[in-house]
Amino acid sequence: MGSFDVKVAFKWLLNFVLIGMIAGLGAVIFHYLCGLGMHYFLDMMAGYRPDAPAGEHALLPSTTTPFNRWMLLILPALGGLFSGWLVYTFAPEAEGHGTDAAIDAYHNKGGKIRSRIPFIKTIASTITLTTGGSGGREGPIAQIGSGFGSFLATKLNLSERERRIMMAAGIGAGVGSIFRAPLAGALFAAEVLYRDPDFESEVIIPAGISSVVAYCMFCLVYGWGSLFDSPGFKFQNPLELGPYILLAGVLVVFGYLYVKVFYGLVEFFKKLKVPNHIKPAIGGLCTGIIGFFLPYTLAFGYGMAQNAIFNQVAISTLIALAIGKIFTTSFSIGSGGSGGVFGPSVVIGGALGGAVGKIFHLLIPSIVTHPGSFVIVGMAGFFTAVSNTPISTIIFVSEMTNSYHLLLPSLLVCSLCYLLSQRFTIFKNQVKSRVDSPAHAGEFMMDILQTMKVGNLDHLIKKVQCVSENMSFSEFKTLFQITKQHYFPVLNANGEFTGIFSSNDIREVIFTIHIEDLVVMKDIMISDLITTTPAQDLNTVLHKLTQKNIDALPVVNETNPKELIGLIYRRDIIAHYNQHIQGIRAAHSTNQNSDPA
Repeated sequence: MGSFDVKVAFKWLLNFVLIGMIAGLGAVIFHYLCGLGMHYFLDMMAGYRPDAPAGEHALLPSTTTPFNRWMLLILPALGGLFSGWLVYTFAPEAEGHGTDAAIDAYHNKGGKIRSRIPFIKTIASTITLTTGGSGGREGPIAQIGSGFGSFLATKLNLSERERRIMMAAGIGAGVGSIFRAPLAGALFAAEVLYRDPDFESEVIIPAGISSVVAYCMFCLVYGWGSLFDSPGFKFQNPLELGPYILLAGVLVVFGYLYVKVFYGLVEFFKKLKVPNHIKPAIGGLCTGIIGFFLPYTLAFGYGMAQNAIFNQVAISTLIALAIGKIFTTSFSIGSGGSGGVFGPSVVIGGALGGAVGKIFHLLIPSIVTHPGSFVIVGMAGFFTAVSNTPISTIIFVSEMTNSYHLLLPSLLVCSLCYLLSQRFTIFKNQVKSRVDSPAHAGEFMMDILQTMKVGNLDHLIKKVQCVSENMSFSEFKTLFQITKQHYFPVLNANGEFTGIFSSNDIREVIFTIHIEDLVVMKDIMISDLITTTPAQDLNTVLHKLTQKNIDALPVVNETNPKELIGLIYRRDIIAHYNQHIQGIRAAHSTNQNSDPA
């Protein structure tokens, strides 16, 4: 490797480390703001102090404010009012869950994110989530990381491809740090972009570097360790797979309900004839009404998931938590409020898993010995069902709970959930695969064309009228009048291919009087030939055509370049490519329609 390569590698390493540092700092600040908000809003104003997961601690000591359900009813509406005004005044695209906006920027906007969005998203999400709105922290922090990656790439005048990579690295860094799951964060950034089991491979290493740096910065401030504590469950009985399979079915049904309710309310609020900045307040009020009766469905809910892992929550409460959380999240975020959807999915999945685990523990205690293990597997399965990210989600939950002994049932449940839920997703801006991503249109065309050889596509090679080197221009004019051909290969007396000219090359001669009997075609032809052979691929052919700005290329024998086979035209190559792509998409569509719902 040359010194230049080392310099380039070091430059990229520095960029990704810088993205990780900013994302980690953003996670620290956002977490701190959430701690302040929880203290001054929910604790001081409503007397509500939700339990925290084992890996988090209250930023400030609890107040002595008595619990007030009525304040809890109106607080989310007040938060929604301020959040809505902030977002719709300064950055309307910061509404909703930030991860989907980042996915859209990756595929459709060349990785561009306005620099003000991370700041607006941070403040709006803090207000939404700490006044009782139900949502996750990953959406805002993903936009902080991705926003800085996009900003840095723009300032460095990098290409769209490089900006997309840096933006995705920011997503991985933000998510990996806030959930203390650096490996999963890197995989998530590469996997969440597509609905099919497809990875953005060029993103994984950059996102891995940024995620590790961000994770270290976050943990240096808030301490090391996982978000949740776990007793160290172990999978030891194959018969337990039966209840896990039924759990997968339950998760898919509730996942479908979650997506339908969420986007049903998104559409409802879009059509609602009130100013946009009022809509999050209306959604907040609906959230507060649910919270009036079920306070544990508000805010983050991680403490409830933590208690469920240790089998400390009743079945009825777990079911109410799952259903209530679906609606509070949909009202909070679907109305235009700001927050993520991964966090609530973890809580909903954990609650459903806990309920199923406790029911089977009552029915078959000798097989299902630890209901808490179903909580952890439920977390992974539910988010897989709504996001189409089975691999990163398994790693996420393992890192978040510091439990790697449930990988086998998690893999089974996540695989089933993925297979049964491909018709819906919480991330509407996911595309099916790299084939369908505008970000890869040119690259994919190149990949496809490289697999096609000229020699295997005889129908693209056209036999054309050739002319002799010694043919006079007056003779050629007679031929030219009766043909629609634009390119004319020239052969010598031995029939060897020696040159070519186009209808543009004869423009000067055709209007010059008295020389058409003096000029022969050898005088007009271009002898500095650019040719192709049957062994070359269509991508190389198209590159040659584009480089010289010509529409046809001579195809010659590989062993004898003087032997002309025919001409291959640019328009025929593009038409063949489009036909091939239509076939691929038709096959994809058929496969999708045949997938189980």
